[in-house]
Amino acid sequence: MFYSGPGMTKRTGYRDWRWQALWWHHFFLLWTTIDGQTRYSIPEELSQGSVVGNLAKDLGLGLSDILVRKLRVASEAGKQYFSVNAGKGELVVNDRIDREALCGQSASCVLPLQVVVENPLQSHRIEVEIRDTNDNSPHFVTEEINLRIPEYVALGKRFPLESAEDPDVGSNSIKTYSLSKNEYFSLKFKDTKNGKTVPELVLEKTLDREKNGHHQLLFTALDGGNPVTSGTCQIIITVVDINDNFPVFSENEYKISLKEDSPKGTFVVNLTATDADEGPNGEIKYSFGSRTPDYVLSTFEINEMTGEIVLKGPLDYESSISYLIDITAKDKGAPEMEGHCRVQLDIEDVNDNAPEIVITSKPSSVREDAASNTVVALISARDADSGDNGKVALKLPKRFPFKLKPSFSNNYELVTSGPLDRERFSEYNIEITATDSGSPPLSSKKIIPVSITDVNDNPPVFTQPSYSVYLKENGVPGSILYSVSASDLDSGENAKISYSILDSKVQDVSVSSYVYMNSDNGSIYSMHSFDYEKVKVFHIQVQAKDQGSPSLSSNATVHVFILDQNDNAPSVIYPSSAAQGSLSHQRMPRTAKAGHLVTKVTAVDADSGHNAWISYRLAEATDASLFTVNLYTGEVRTKRAVSEQDDSSQRLLLEVKDDGEPVQSATVTVSILLEDGLHEPILDLRQKVSEPSKKTGRITLYLIVSLASVSVLSLVTFVILAVKCVRNSRSSGSCCVRRSDCDDYKNPNRNLQLQLNTDGPIKYVEVLGGDMLSQSQSFRSCMSPMSEYSDFTLIKPSSTSDFKEVISVLDASLPDSTWTFESQQVSNGPGMTKRTGYRDWRWQALWWHHFFLLWTTIDGQTRYNIPEELELGSMVGNLAKDLGLGLSDISDRKLRVASEAGKQYFSVNAAKGELVVNDRIDREALCGQSASCVLPLQVVLENPLHLHRIEVEIRDVNDNAPSFRKSDHIIEIAESTAVGAHFPLENAEDTDVGSNGLKTYTLSKDDCFTVKVREIENGRKIPELVLNKQLDREKKAIHNLFLTAVDGGNPVKSGTSKITVKVLDINDNRPLFENTFYKIAVQENSENGSFLISTKATDIDEGPNGEIEYSLGIHTPPSVLSLFHIDAVTGDIFLKKQLDHETQASYRIDISAKDKGLPRMEGHCSVQVDVLDVNDNAPEIVLTSKPTSVPEDSNSGTVVALLSVRDIDAGDNGKVALKLPKQIPFALKPSFSNNYALITSGVVNREKISEYNIEITATDSGSPPLSSKKIIPVSITDVNDNPPVFTQPSYNVYLKENGVPGSILYSVSASDLDSGENAKISYSILDSKVQDVSVSSYVYMNSDNGSIYSMHSFDYEKVKVFHIQVQAKDQGSPSLSSNATVHVFILDQNDNAPSVIYPSSAAQGSLSHQRMPRTAKAGHLVTKVTAVDADSGHNAWISYRLAEATDASLFTVNLYTGEVRTKRAASEQDDSSQRLLLEVKDDGEPVQSATVTVSILLEDGLHEPILDLRQKVSEPSKKTGRITLYLIVSLASVSVLSLVTFVILAVKCVRNSRSSGSCCVRRSDCDDYKNPNRNLQLQLNTDGPIKYVEVLGGDMLSQSQSFRSCMSPMSEYSDFTLIKPSSTSDFKEVISVLDASLPDSTWTFESQQVSRE
Repeated sequence: MFYSGPGMTKRTGYRDWRWQALWWHHFFLLWTTIDGQTRYSIPEELSQGSVVGNLAKDLGLGLSDILVRKLRVASEAGKQYFSVNAGKGELVVNDRIDREALCGQSASCVLPLQVVVENPLQSHRIEVEIRDTNDNSPHFVTEEINLRIPEYVALGKRFPLESAEDPDVGSNSIKTYSLSKNEYFSLKFKDTKNGKTVPELVLEKTLDREKNGHHQLLFTALDGGNPVTSGTCQIIITVVDINDNFPVFSENEYKISLKEDSPKGTFVVNLTATDADEGPNGEIKYSFGSRTPDYVLSTFEINEMTGEIVLKGPLDYESSISYLIDITAKDKGAPEMEGHCRVQLDIEDVNDNAPEIVITSKPSSVREDAASNTVVALISARDADSGDNGKVALKLPKRFPFKLKPSFSNNYELVTSGPLDRERFSEYNIEITATDSGSPPLSSKKIIPVSITDVNDNPPVFTQPSYSVYLKENGVPGSILYSVSASDLDSGENAKISYSILDSKVQDVSVSSYVYMNSDNGSIYSMHSFDYEKVKVFHIQVQAKDQGSPSLSSNATVHVFILDQNDNAPSVIYPSSAAQGSLSHQRMPRTAKAGHLVTKVTAVDADSGHNAWISYRLAEATDASLFTVNLYTGEVRTKRAVSEQDDSSQRLLLEVKDDGEPVQSATVTVSILLEDGLHEPILDLRQKVSEPSKKTGRITLYLIVSLASVSVLSLVTFVILAVKCVRNSRSSGSCCVRRSDCDDYKNPNRNLQLQLNTDGPIKYVEVLGGDMLSQSQSFRSCMSPMSEYSDFTLIKPSSTSDFKEVISVLDASLPDSTWTFESQQVSNGPGMTKRTGYRDWRWQALWWHHFFLLWTTIDGQTRYNIPEELELGSMVGNLAKDLGLGLSDISDRKLRVASEAGKQYFSVNAAKGELVVNDRIDREALCGQSASCVLPLQVVLENPLHLHRIEVEIRDVNDNAPSFRKSDHIIEIAESTAVGAHFPLENAEDTDVGSNGLKTYTLSKDDCFTVKVREIENGRKIPELVLNKQLDREKKAIHNLFLTAVDGGNPVKSGTSKITVKVLDINDNRPLFENTFYKIAVQENSENGSFLISTKATDIDEGPNGEIEYSLGIHTPPSVLSLFHIDAVTGDIFLKKQLDHETQASYRIDISAKDKGLPRMEGHCSVQVDVLDVNDNAPEIVLTSKPTSVPEDSNSGTVVALLSVRDIDAGDNGKVALKLPKQIPFALKPSFSNNYALITSGVVNREKISEYNIEITATDSGSPPLSSKKIIPVSITDVNDNPPVFTQPSYNVYLKENGVPGSILYSVSASDLDSGENAKISYSILDSKVQDVSVSSYVYMNSDNGSIYSMHSFDYEKVKVFHIQVQAKDQGSPSLSSNATVHVFILDQNDNAPSVIYPSSAAQGSLSHQRMPRTAKAGHLVTKVTAVDADSGHNAWISYRLAEATDASLFTVNLYTGEVRTKRAASEQDDSSQRLLLEVKDDGEPVQSATVTVSILLEDGLHEPILDLRQKVSEPSKKTGRITLYLIVSLASVSVLSLVTFVILAVKCVRNSRSSGSCCVRRSDCDDYKNPNRNLQLQLNTDGPIKYVEVLGGDMLSQSQSFRSCMSPMSEYSDFTLIKPSSTSDFKEVISVLDASLPDSTWTFESQQVSRE
């Protein structure tokens, strides 16, 4: 059936069902829910509220069914574009519908909808087709397209343009393009494989940037809709410049001048060049020409940006009078183009060269006895400057005995002018000053060394008149003793000295038998070793003699001092027997005390000094504890008193050592015999000293005072020296410095000062007295007993030796010492200096003599002319003949020539007198490019001295061929260079001049190039390469040319240079891809970085123009850029991000290949990437309708929710199956096309499970299969099937009496498992009786929260407990209820004061009279006061106190019993009438009290009316005493038993506390106490001692009996209470009350139930 309305179409269809038997059940369910499928067709962009169709009518529903069955629609796309008009049942538009947003470029656009109706639940599927309208105009991604096209691009070149986009489809999409009218470009179209039309811009006319650099075109896209819509885009074409213009200078040649003294950085000239190109092609960089010589580069500097030339180095007019500088201006294009110009710089001379003094002949040596005017040297002066700057004058200092004798043309002779003395001045450095005439004048100086030859006029002289030598004894024979040295002021043979020993005697033996001497160097050697003990000093006379003629000599004395060595062991001189080698026997009495002098060992050493210092040591002893030996004196003494146990024979071995190095030693053996009654044979001087006389004591005092004074003075001195030393060390860096450069010690009378500083403490001082050559006395000051060396020695200088040398010897013998000698010279001896001077030359007409000499030496000037390159020995001319000399004069007058140029090109043939060539003569090396070349020579004659000047002219020959500095020359020329362009070439150089110089150039044959020679102002010929034909690098990239330079000589000579022309590529070819379209398929789960495809493009250009860089197209959308990446170098495309087939199944990628040329050219291709689907999306479960609540009494099959499932994968990957858990009472009922109904499948109970989170699992059919889960919450609604329940069946409430009326007693609470209204509870009190009064008169209840309030206060003495029945009732239908009992216990308060019941009169308020005999003793019971309290518990505990008394010292009242007793016996002095005021207090809070007044009358002879039992007890019989014993034993037994029990309990409690954390625990979870017959056991534990026990008997509500056990007289509270339980109350609750009333107690109730049948 088909029918249509205005603007819309409706179509109804039925599907043929084909199924298996499994699907019959599904079909039955589906038949009830699915009625049919309807489709509507509407255009897009309908306004809201537009009617799509009558949905109710098409579904066969009446208007009443719309609301009753809740007709609604749900979009599967998510957004609700449609809704149902509830009044008419029409499907209307609910939101804006944009076909392009919904379906994109798809040809068909259908929106599926689900229609849901309830009661019963049905689901219908309808479709709404959206038709396209022309509501979108074509548009470009960018409003402006910028193209850069080089000006050299060929005609017909195509440039792809950006395509426009139109979201509309079909005939409404883009149809064609148009371009605004212009003469350079047209528009053409290219169809791609996918049917898309791509517009291209075609070049119709050659571009010229210099004429028109920019073109603006309007690009329009038109669609095929009605009406037609369009979109425009501006195309801006920038004509990219190519480097086709050379830089051009404003002038071809610049000419300037500059002074040679211009400073560094001086501005020279500013060059300007222009280039018609733009950008880098027009940016100019200046530089010197490639063939600029190094000396120009080092002198000038050009700013490459501005073309400004500045001075970089110094100018020198003398080196070069002008400079030709080639300048190049290059642009920054590719290839570079360059222009050229030349700068000619002329240098102006300034006086910047000092005159130069040249020695024509080397100065000869002059004897010191030479006569005046002797010629020493020939010199000349010259100045490189020109004009007055080159005129030179010479001058000598006046102090020298020399003068200058002028010759010709700045030539001079240096002659003597006075006497000479070689010993005074052996050489003169004569300083000659040359000054020019420039402004300011410059001068130079030259020092001419003149040696004075020697004459033997001085004898040898020793360095000192006598020498002191210190020689260790026992030396090796033949070793050197000393070396003497003498000097002679003469030189040469006159100064050669030989040494010898003059004969003399040493102990009557010739000295030559002791020593011998080396005659050449003055070294003295020993003939044998010396013994200090035999010879201590001897003298040697030595002589020094020169070898002059005649020879001269002098003498000196050498004093040899022999130094002692430790070569003698100590020798024992006492005891004498020990000295002879036998045993020394000594005797000693046994009565000797400690310190007894036994004997004394004395030894001597033949050595001296340290070597002779002797020490003694006890090496061995029979009993080492008995004897000791003094280290320095050798005294043997007893260390202790001799005892009877000591052996009578004692043997001692004593060692005697010296202090030398190495140590020498000897031993002494002493035998000591201990005897009784022996007189001491040896006098002990110390015993006398120990008994000093008075005079000796006074002396000792003086010594002590003196020693103290000296010590203090030494200490102060040492401190001052130390401070001074520290200060000196801070200022100079060392404390005491050894001075090596002290004055000579030639006078024996000196003032010597010695300052010492050692690393350790000062040890000892040795003072030597007498003659320095002997050692007769030796004093030692020992400052450290372990000293090994003397730290300093004071010596009296000997008159026979030099003290400085003595000190040198001492320095070597003093270890680690630092000292300074300061010597003051007293007298001066005769000097050894000889000086002679003659200065009597003083005259005014000095220059007259010079003029006369000049007149006689200058005779004439000769000139010769020869060609260059003559052979060696070739004759120039007969010089002797030309100068008028004979052959004999040549050798006699020492004819010789000297060149002013320095090098000796010529010499004189001594045999013939001819001037001959001495060396190769190269005119080019001598004179360069100068037209004239002349060599000046000086001819020197002696005896008498004559100086001649001659000139030799050198003629040029053609001996040099033209040459290029480089044999190869490379020129780079762009292939775009215009025909006719000139390129300067390197010019050849020919060092020959005139006709032999460079003449012309030729070039090898080439089609593209010719050579042109250009002549500049100074006649130089510059070759230029001319382009005759357009270059093409692709045809021929390199041109090899040969440039030949030819001179004009005879024969003709030439030079060749190879010119390599490299044709530089321009970017005139764009990259081309191998394929313009690539197609690949990629799975959507490909990993990031996966390789996809490799695109390849080529460019036939070279270098950067041929280097290709790949990139994605400029119009590539961001979605593609985020997914794909292309390697800029290789063109490989990689996956950048995960693909998604469901998002987009295919991608088109535009690839651009750009070269690196300037401007850059590019090629294009496209890559289509098809994404293959994989099962990467889990199924999605969608709720069509929200789940509804289900009553807990619902029937099975009740629909809960409608849902659908979808999977965006394709094929089997998108087929989905649903599954539910098995343990829930729900099932899925399938509908159409992946739609399902969730229904109940069993009984639900809200109280058991109030909400189900139903987990539905959806699994697709992919490989591997994917699944997803969705939890649907289903609430179970309540039914009132549960009554309210109290938290407990009964409640116990404890209420204090006298409470405030209206206060809350308790709050009961009940709960209901139902919810909502079914769970709302109201509370009420059921009527009951309390003491025959309705309970409602006592309390009332809040029906909302269950709180119970009191109506009035309660009195414990009237009502102790009552019961309340409460009811809780819900508000369900029907309502349910439950009951509970509340037990109210009234707690006692202290509201009653004690009441006195005895004495009765006191109870009635009157005075109580009592009598007491005066004979009553202490403790007599006078009366007893008894009181009761209506309260209970603590409040009823009563205490008694005596508040007032006539005599407080007579009576006392028991605190607990109220007994009044006497504290002492009554006396006669006591008043007969005693008045007592007794106070009775309870133990409540606050305390209540009452008073009793008792009047006591003391009477004589009164019988005691009250029996005092304690008096009877105080007089026990024998039986009573035995009982007492039994009681004591029993008490002790019980106490021990209690103690043992307590210990056991304590141990058990400690163990329990370790396991459970507490010792005794209050048990709240004990059994219910419902049986009144119980066996109660009470265990107590208090913080202090047990105080008392109160026992209550009878009914729980009364207090008829009360027994108190007082265990502590100061108790204020009962520690425990034993109560007989009442049958009317729960004992557990009573205990809780008691717990609150017992202070600080911890106890446990243990109850045992006794059951009876």
